[in-house]
Amino acid sequence: MATTLPARNEVNPDYTWNAESLFPTPKDWAAEVDELLASLPELKKYQGRLAENASVLADALQTQEGFIVREQRAYVYAVFSYSVDTTDQEAVAMAGKARSMRAQLAATAAFINPELLAIGQEKLLQWTESEPRLAVYKHFLTNLFRVQRHVRTSEVEEVLGMLADPFSGPSTSSSMLINADLKAQPGHDSHGNPIDSNETTIVKVNAQEDHVARQTVWENYHAELFKFKNTLANNLTTSIKQNVFLSRVRKHSSALEMMLHEQDIPTSVFHNLIDVFKENFPVWQRYFEIRCKALGVEQLELYDLWAPLTHNRIQIPFEQSVEWIAEGLLPMGKDYVSILRNGCLEERWVDVYPNKGKRTGAFSWGAPGTHPFIMMSYADSIFSLSTLAHELGHSMHSYLTWQNQPVVYSDYSLFVAEVASNFHQAMVRDHLLKTNPERDFQISVIEEAMANFYRYFFIMPTLARFELETHTRIEKDQPLTADSLINLMADLFCEAYGDTVHINREHVGMTWARFGHLYTDYYVFQYATGISGAQALSNRVLQGEPGAVEDYLQFLKSGSSAYPLDLLKKAGVDLTSRGPVEEAFALLADYVDRLEKLLK
Repeated sequence: MATTLPARNEVNPDYTWNAESLFPTPKDWAAEVDELLASLPELKKYQGRLAENASVLADALQTQEGFIVREQRAYVYAVFSYSVDTTDQEAVAMAGKARSMRAQLAATAAFINPELLAIGQEKLLQWTESEPRLAVYKHFLTNLFRVQRHVRTSEVEEVLGMLADPFSGPSTSSSMLINADLKAQPGHDSHGNPIDSNETTIVKVNAQEDHVARQTVWENYHAELFKFKNTLANNLTTSIKQNVFLSRVRKHSSALEMMLHEQDIPTSVFHNLIDVFKENFPVWQRYFEIRCKALGVEQLELYDLWAPLTHNRIQIPFEQSVEWIAEGLLPMGKDYVSILRNGCLEERWVDVYPNKGKRTGAFSWGAPGTHPFIMMSYADSIFSLSTLAHELGHSMHSYLTWQNQPVVYSDYSLFVAEVASNFHQAMVRDHLLKTNPERDFQISVIEEAMANFYRYFFIMPTLARFELETHTRIEKDQPLTADSLINLMADLFCEAYGDTVHINREHVGMTWARFGHLYTDYYVFQYATGISGAQALSNRVLQGEPGAVEDYLQFLKSGSSAYPLDLLKKAGVDLTSRGPVEEAFALLADYVDRLEKLLK
């Protein structure tokens, strides 16, 4: 068992992200940022002029987009460099400068939306017909007037743009504490060998057979988290207050409404998910009981929820994972698979292995003009294969969007993002189960499926319930403290786990501190709606429904050119209803049945 992580400079460059494809050196990056900031007056000169005529407006919007492309490219380089080594002080400084750059651009461009609103929807839509360069903006402009009452004056919008940098403080502070400064006591395995206790190793150790290793790493890490409960709670509370503040400035009834209004999603979608989740506690509790019996324990501990149910879990090198993922996605076409395989094995989309200072978790990120990069900590396991498939779903979504959409629609909402990632996992999981009938392999794949559902269909909805309650308390001017956050989190998990899982309230109550997702308000519930949509769309492809592949590829190519719910309906799933969530729970119940039979 590896006991320590390598330093960043000890990692084989072949398995690191292709940073030099963006900028040859940090010095070149700094020169670009300085030039971009010095050029901002080129955009500012259009302030007060957008109503002159359609040609001036087109010039202004194209100038803005030019800055956006440059800013995003520089921002990706800086923040990704920090993410792969949070102890690198040069990268820390670059990330700070990048946030400042982003805030300055936002403040400079703040005049645009208020001036567009002042021109009026009728005239602007006429201009989209008369000026070819404006035709692409029709959906953007229609949406702008939909949210009109929440857009403030140019002066207020400028201030809100300037707040982006300082408002990132709580999230950055928590990341720095957890990923760089927090030093928990090492755990140890059953032979007494020390093991680092941190967010990276805890995921790996929890999936191993050694009970002593799982217990000591889990307990030491959570004990250290608990020592910083007040600092971490203050960071999260401040972030919640910031979002409530923004919702009030923009005249929304709640932070939930504000976050969903931007995507034209009714709040009923959130509440439908929570309702179906609560109705299906018995499905989860049955799984916990089966796991308890299989491990031969009277009660599960939290660190037993990933423990292997077979002694023969498969080891999967990175290159083998890429091949199995490619095979599982062959129904999407050879071109799709070729792009994915080349990105992983030739173009270095993926920063593969863990190192000291590397951020926890995994994500896919980039911008038009960059590769859709992936940061993860691959560990030669079925779980790492699944994570890689998940992030490649995001990356292929980004790649196809950037290939087919202009800058104004080159991003996509969080709501649809988790559909693409979970679609990949569903397709690959189905392939592995169909092509590898050996019992232990089947158990390993279903264990991975349950672990994935556990994260996205159990932990994330519970965090969403926590998020709703904490925001409601702030919106009612009620205080939040470290102890109230811990008790709320523990109560919600106790209700969902049932009696089979033993709860250490201090440990489970700190779960909120481990998820940086909570600094993006009402993000976590979209993992659960995403997995629901993904299962429905992958079923269409796997069952060979006519047009299913073409519909899904068109969805990936659409970016934000339409509202997310409309894009999903065109692809073949309606997430305004409870049906897809209920169907996903039916699949989950089927996995539980299959696992029980295999274990018997």
